[in-house]
Amino acid sequence: MDPAYVATHVEEDRRHWWFRGRLAVLRATLRRLLPPGRARLLELGCGTGNVLAALAEFGEAVGMEAHPDLAAAARAAGLDVRQGRLPDDLVVEPGWADAVLLLDVIEHLDDDVRALETGRRALRPGGLLVITVPAYPWLWSGHDVALGHRRRYTARGLSRVVERAGLSVVHASYFNTLLFPAVALTRAWKRLVGDASHDLRRSSPALNRWLEQVFALERHLVPRVALPFGASLLLVARR
Repeated sequence: MDPAYVATHVEEDRRHWWFRGRLAVLRATLRRLLPPGRARLLELGCGTGNVLAALAEFGEAVGMEAHPDLAAAARAAGLDVRQGRLPDDLVVEPGWADAVLLLDVIEHLDDDVRALETGRRALRPGGLLVITVPAYPWLWSGHDVALGHRRRYTARGLSRVVERAGLSVVHASYFNTLLFPAVALTRAWKRLVGDASHDLRRSSPALNRWLEQVFALERHLVPRVALPFGASLLLVARR
């Protein structure tokens, strides 16, 4: 990733509307699909721990992160974050986890199938793998370059990758649907003018709250139905 983006990410991911809206969708999905009782959750590529901190609602949460600055920020928040890099490292015993999360991670990797196989190894039989990725190759822009992306996905393409890793798809949906027209127009404009910067910009507090509230409305839909389009994809698979 662009070092300038990493610094911005550390500063913004606990308050920026995109991270907060995505978190609302993820929490609603886990509440619907995880079995009752305390669970063991592993987040691979946990970044600064924005999601990992929220996973305490569901049980014991462990994170793995390769980037030293992001891992340090997560540990400073008191989170259990262990150093490791996909696809080779696994920081828990095989079969330890009831749920493994790879949230906007596999698009950064040369071998996405091997990364998912590592996630599968961490799962107990019947455990769930939760994945989010950026959607649609045609949305590629300077934002993807700044973030170090290798690819964007369609629902069908992501399902094929997951099945190649030996997992069964339970649910898949696009999300960030309500704001999708604005995202698509922004990316098209950036390509037209040759803008190679990332999209993580600080909005005014009022606009940030409004965008978060709009995005978070999708928590009522994404865990239950397959939305037909959106700027991102969520997929849940089972070992």
